[in-house]
Amino acid sequence: MTEETIATESSESAAITLGDAPVEAAEDTFVPREPAAPVHGWWWGTGRRKASVARVRVQPGNAGILCNGKPLEEYFCTPRDRNSVIAVLEATNMLGQVNVKANLTGGGTTGQAGAMVMGLARALLGYDPSVEGVLREHGFLSRDARRVERKKYGQRGARRRFQFSKR
Repeated sequence: MTEETIATESSESAAITLGDAPVEAAEDTFVPREPAAPVHGWWWGTGRRKASVARVRVQPGNAGILCNGKPLEEYFCTPRDRNSVIAVLEATNMLGQVNVKANLTGGGTTGQAGAMVMGLARALLGYDPSVEGVLREHGFLSRDARRVERKKYGQRGARRRFQFSKR
């Protein structure tokens, strides 16, 4: 690169020379992120899946998991939905160490469980930034962008055609 000089607008004397600047290797040190300050004692996380939105709050304690004011086992009847929520806490070794309250709206139970997984993962990330690697490794911080495909006109559904008759 040739010698170039960039003059600042405020003063002609303050110029930066690009050709002679020494390039130093950047230090490859990990600086842990400080946890965000809790809002009224709670760490918040928002998750979305299909048409569902989950606003999840986390704080230290062992009161359990509440979904719209009900215990997890009462709110999610299917074991698959319950286990997907508990998997986040088990992966981070925080089961029984945090209180979880979730406000779930929209969609069905599976969509709400998926939204709660993402919201809980984001809240735990704010609570303890050291668990980010575990959460990313298990895919809890990734948004599932799959949606219901719209129905097309001239067809019975999104992909299904009307029955074809040769005669």
